[in-house]
Amino acid sequence: MTPLEKLKAMKMPFAELKGVEFVEAGKDRVVARMMVRPDLCTLHHTIHGGAVMALADSVGAAATVINLPEDAKGTTTLESKTNFIGGAKEGTTVIATATPVHRGRRTQVWTTRLETEDGKLVAVVTQTQLVL
Repeated sequence: MTPLEKLKAMKMPFAELKGVEFVEAGKDRVVARMMVRPDLCTLHHTIHGGAVMALADSVGAAATVINLPEDAKGTTTLESKTNFIGGAKEGTTVIATATPVHRGRRTQVWTTRLETEDGKLVAVVTQTQLVL
């Protein structure tokens, strides 16, 4: 099973609720898309910061799962920091790309860039995942 097939087979209920679609997955990069729906927006039909953070968290966690040691039981987020750069309007698609900063035995750190399909930077998220 490829890493992308593994992610698509995994049950991630909150990611599914948000409409997250994984489109690329490998040990060094995971990419997912999410349409900015009205229920994910705040004022002025712009994506809510919580939706941005939740998308990044799902993608960083998925990247960690692909990189877990054989004896690991799972992962959970220890810390997450978001730098909001710009907005994304309702009806656009946000692309989240996670790349590794550190992959250790006990923790992994991932940076996720969130951009609109036309390349406008929305946010940069750095998260630390605990290996269980």
